[in-house]
Amino acid sequence: MSKESRLRASVNQKLTEMGERERLKELLRAKLTECGWKDQMKANCKAVIKEKGLEHVTVEDLVVDITPKGRALVPDSVKKELLHRIRAFLAQHAT
Repeated sequence: MSKESRLRASVNQKLTEMGERERLKELLRAKLTECGWKDQMKANCKAVIKEKGLEHVTVEDLVVDITPKGRALVPDSVKKELLHRIRAFLAQHAT
């Protein structure tokens, strides 16, 4: 396991243990709804289904098709806010 992987796992464990991970997920959900991201993703899903036909699309296909678009559509302001909150949490709970 690389140093980066161990660090990532350690951060994730600390966020989970202290309940911050769930709070961040709730914040992310709210921010994505607020900025219209969910509506954009819903429209992307409908477009893929319309293009391929309902009988020819699985959930897995849909996830593969829209995941890159979904990540690209997350506003930078939302990413920056989450990163800021994670850094602040880690600074406050550094061991």
